[in-house]
Amino acid sequence: ARRSLASPVVSGVLCPCGSSQGSAVESGGGGSAGSSGRSLCEASEQDRRLRALFQKLDVNRDGALCIHDLAVGLGRLGLHRTELDLRKIVKAGDKDLDGQLDFEEFVHYLQDHEKKLRLVFKSLDKKNDGRIDAQEIVQSLRDLGVKISEQQAEKILKSMDKNGTMTIDWNEWRDYHLLHPVENIPEIILYWKHSTIFDVGENLTVPDEFTVEERQTGMWWRHLVAGGGAGAVSRTCTAPLDRLKVLMQVHASRSNNMCIIGGFTQMIREGGPRSLWRGNGINVLKIAPESAIKFMAYEQIKRFIGTDQEMLRIHERLLAGSLAGAIAQSSIYPMEVLKTRMALRKTGQYSGMLDCAKNILAKEGVAAFYKGYIPNMLGIIPYAGIDLAVYETLKNTWLQRYAVNSADPGVFVLLACGTISSTCGQLASYPLALVRTRMQAQASVEGAPEVTMRGLFKHILKTEGAFGLYRGLAPNFMKVIPAVSISYVVYENLKMTLGVDSR
Repeated sequence: ARRSLASPVVSGVLCPCGSSQGSAVESGGGGSAGSSGRSLCEASEQDRRLRALFQKLDVNRDGALCIHDLAVGLGRLGLHRTELDLRKIVKAGDKDLDGQLDFEEFVHYLQDHEKKLRLVFKSLDKKNDGRIDAQEIVQSLRDLGVKISEQQAEKILKSMDKNGTMTIDWNEWRDYHLLHPVENIPEIILYWKHSTIFDVGENLTVPDEFTVEERQTGMWWRHLVAGGGAGAVSRTCTAPLDRLKVLMQVHASRSNNMCIIGGFTQMIREGGPRSLWRGNGINVLKIAPESAIKFMAYEQIKRFIGTDQEMLRIHERLLAGSLAGAIAQSSIYPMEVLKTRMALRKTGQYSGMLDCAKNILAKEGVAAFYKGYIPNMLGIIPYAGIDLAVYETLKNTWLQRYAVNSADPGVFVLLACGTISSTCGQLASYPLALVRTRMQAQASVEGAPEVTMRGLFKHILKTEGAFGLYRGLAPNFMKVIPAVSISYVVYENLKMTLGVDSR
C-alpha cells in the first residue's frame, strides 16, 4: 500500500466510532452496542487523541497554536501547508482574536471543519455508496462547468487514497482535509464567482452557483448584499461614462458626430459637473430589486427543471439564468425607462425621479414605461450566453493549464476573465441595447416619430450603416475595466465586513 499523506496521529484524531457514526445513521444500522461504544469512546479516547495532536503541534509549549507552531508541527507530521492556508486556519478558529488557537478553539475548529467536510463529501458521493471514485469527481466538476479527463481525476484521487483502492471513503477524505482550510473541489465555485462580483452596469449575466456549505450557513445572502453594494459604488464611479454612452446612442449620427471630450464638455456646459451623474440614482436603486428577483427566480426555475444534481450543467445554467433575467428585467423595466429619461433630461426639466414618472404617465400613459421592452428581452440571450461561454472557456483553460495546488486564480486572472467575458457579451448584444435606448427615449426627443424595433433597425442601417448600431460603444468599453476593478475591490471589502471568509 502507498504511504499515507497524513500522519497516523492526524488520521486518528477522530476515533473510529465517531467516524463510523455517519455510516451507521445513513445505512440505518448501528444498534445499542455501537451507541454505547461511541458514548464510552467519545468521552475519553477522542479527548486524549485531540490533546495528543495539540501537544505535537504546540512547538513552543505555550498552550496555544500560532502560525509558526502550525507550520513546524504540521511539517513534522508530513502535512505541508502554505502560510496563507495556515492564516486561514487560525482566522477560522480564533474566537478571541488573539492571533492564535488555544485548545478549546482548536477543538471547535476541527469539529466545525469536519461538518463542512461531511457536506462536501455527500455532495460528491453521487452514487450514495459512501465512496468517491474518479467518475464521480469527473461528473462533479462537469456539473460545475469544468471538464477534466479521468486520468486527471485519478491524480486527485491518488493524493488522498491511502490503501490503493482508487476510491476515497469518508475517513480518507476527512483525514486528508482535516487540517486544510478549504474543501478541494467546491473551492472552484468559491474562487470563480463571476456574476455576483462584477458589475458593468448591465445585470444580464447568469447568476452564480453557491456551494452546499454557503446555502446551509446562509452565506449566500451576504454574497448578494456585498455584490449589490459593490455594484452601487461601481455604477456611481462610472456614471459619467454611462450617461455619455446614452447621449451618444440617442443623439449621435453622421450629421452630429459626438466625440468623448466634446460630449463631456457639452454636459458640463449645459448642467455643470453634477449633470454627469444624471440617471445614476435610479440606476443604483434598481440593483436591489433586480438582484433579489433574479436570484429567487433562478432558484425556482432550477427546481422546475428538476435536475437531480446539486449544481446545474452549463446549458441548464444558461436556460435558468436567461429566464430568471427575463423575469427580473420584466419586473423592474419601468425603472430602466426612467433611468434613460433621467439621463437625457435637460436642467430643470424634472425635479426628481417621481416627477419624471408622473410626467411620463400623464403625457404618454402606462405603455411608455415598456418602450424598448422587446429588444431588451432579446438582448438577454446573446449577452448572458456569450458572457457565460467565454468566462467558462477562460476558466477551464486556466484550470487545466495553470492550476497546480489550488483553484484560486488570483486577482489579476479573475479580473481579466471577467473583463473579457463581459466585453464580449456586451459587444454581441449592443445593437439591441442601442435600439432599446432609442425607443425608450422617443418622447424626450422633440419631433421624433414613433417607430417599431424592426423599423428602427432598418432606419439606422439605411442612414448610418452598420456603424450606427454601435454608437456610444467607446465610452461603454472605457467603463468596463474600471467598473470590474472597482466592483471587485468593494465586493471583497464588503464581504470581509459581513463576515464572509470563504476565500
